[in-house]
Amino acid sequence: MEAKSPHPPAADKGSKIRLRIEAAIRRIPPGKVSSYGAIARAAGFPGRARQVAQVLHRGFGLPWQRVLGAGGEIKLRGDSAMEQRLRLEAEGARFRGRRVDMKQCEFKFARARKSQGNQRGARWTV
Repeated sequence: MEAKSPHPPAADKGSKIRLRIEAAIRRIPPGKVSSYGAIARAAGFPGRARQVAQVLHRGFGLPWQRVLGAGGEIKLRGDSAMEQRLRLEAEGARFRGRRVDMKQCEFKFARARKSQGNQRGARWTV
């Protein structure tokens, strides 16, 4: 008999990351926004803002317009940026110049905390 590895295959790990990021994005209500970095932290992957962008790029049916750069900046360019702004305005988001007013519109995720256990293999819970 072959012993099973204690670690999941890479594809399964990538799927779990994607699903957790998608779940965090879906928690942002209409009229509210969040940054790529805040979503990564809420999903339990601090420092993985680019992973959030990849999930949005490949995802389907996600409220992509609610995800912005730090400080409320729309990171898309051209027609996509205009569409994002129009969608956000239709949802009730307020702008200050070219940026979303984060004081009024930023969605605050529940603070993630480490679960009990050793620091090395600690898991994040939301």
